[in-house]
Amino acid sequence: MPKIFTTLDKIRPAYDATYKVILFICKILLIVDILITSYAVAGRHLGKYIPFFKDPAWSEEVVLTCMSYMAVLSAALAIRRGAHIRMTALDQYLPKTVVKVLDLLADIAVFALGIIMLVVGWNYAVSIGARGSYVSMPGLSRFWMYFPIPLAGIAMIVFEFEAIYNHVKAFFIKPEEGKEAAV
Repeated sequence: MPKIFTTLDKIRPAYDATYKVILFICKILLIVDILITSYAVAGRHLGKYIPFFKDPAWSEEVVLTCMSYMAVLSAALAIRRGAHIRMTALDQYLPKTVVKVLDLLADIAVFALGIIMLVVGWNYAVSIGARGSYVSMPGLSRFWMYFPIPLAGIAMIVFEFEAIYNHVKAFFIKPEEGKEAAV
């Protein structure tokens, strides 16, 4: 195995840690979503009978914001696992080198999308988002509603960089050689 790949493979724990952090954030957001939604639903139904148990006005906006974070961050996680939507029906009929090149091109396109999400998403968050506030929480900037897009852009860039590296590495290393090096 060329020395450059041996050196770059040492970065893998950083990708693993990034994945675990984003997965943990998604889990926390899911728990928060479930708790707030449960409280809001209970408040709507039990509020008739228990006067101090009411649905908070901010619950819907917070739940939707948490869902936005989860949706885009979990999509970035799917990139790392190779679980994103892709067309593989014709792969068995194409030469393996062509399939590798097409996979590389697809990952380069998604990498570019990650850069666009980071740049344009950040511009929206600091311009449009910073001008407004949540209806039910006037003290909280809408920046947080737009921030999931650049955040997911960063995660996509990190995971696509790893995917592109793995595709390039696959052109230079035979599968048998990679298995021996991994042992």
